[in-house]
Amino acid sequence: MKKLRVLDLFSGIGGFSLGLERTGGFETVAFCEIEPFPRKVLAKHWPNVPCYEDVRTLTADRLSADGIAVDVITGGFPCQDISTAGWQAGLSDETRSGLWSHIRRLVGVLRPDWVIVENVANLLSGPSERPGAWFGRVLGDLAEIGYDAEWHSIPASNLGAHHKRDRIWVIANPCQKSAGRLSIREAAEVALSSCSREIVAGAAGERQPRSGKSIQPIGAAANAHRETSLTLAMRLGQTWASEPRMGRVAYGIPNGVERLAACGNAVIPQIPELIGYAILEAERASQPAVTLEGK
Repeated sequence: MKKLRVLDLFSGIGGFSLGLERTGGFETVAFCEIEPFPRKVLAKHWPNVPCYEDVRTLTADRLSADGIAVDVITGGFPCQDISTAGWQAGLSDETRSGLWSHIRRLVGVLRPDWVIVENVANLLSGPSERPGAWFGRVLGDLAEIGYDAEWHSIPASNLGAHHKRDRIWVIANPCQKSAGRLSIREAAEVALSSCSREIVAGAAGERQPRSGKSIQPIGAAANAHRETSLTLAMRLGQTWASEPRMGRVAYGIPNGVERLAACGNAVIPQIPELIGYAILEAERASQPAVTLEGK
């Protein structure tokens, strides 16, 4: 099976791509990141992968002219307007959290097989005056362009991190291709004792359970990844021993402030890796069986 080609939007320092590429089944073909310091990090670790600067000006025509085709779009769009610590302005301002609309735009024209979106858990519940409206907008947008979605709240602590870092992860694929796929829900349940999940259908964004689709076991790969992460985490009673202390991140390093912000904004690579294994198993399960004539 050929590697799935990834367009990594709001790339930051590459946590999405690092996690997905660890599976061996994904290849990042383009980044899009506006901040200078993370762009330097991406250029160091992916020197041959183009990095576009502004998602607002990135178009399908530009990608096509550069010879870039994609199978997967990822994006952890800005959280400032939906975080409990932020401005609570929602998805209207296209300089921050409202940049979600450009994920929707690019998904709509590029039609990837898979979409993976990450943001703070408060995306599920806000705003306070109309709980769930922000997430309803995200799911409604996906449904309107013909994408079926699952979502899960997966904290970093469930894969061995010191800190909770609860995040919402949305995994979507075109409705007409979803039949017969393995549910990503099974991968999330490997990491969680319980998870939040619903499926959206209909252009109006009305929520309803998925019907008429049996859920099969996710198989060994995603589970083995999670078990390996926890085994390494618990060795010698330590949790994520490689995780730097905040002081070491903040002090004595050139561009220390930028690095602190970059680490704080990054996704935990272990979670995209877990999701990546589940997607690869779904892809393998959907491949037609090969038969030999006369056998």
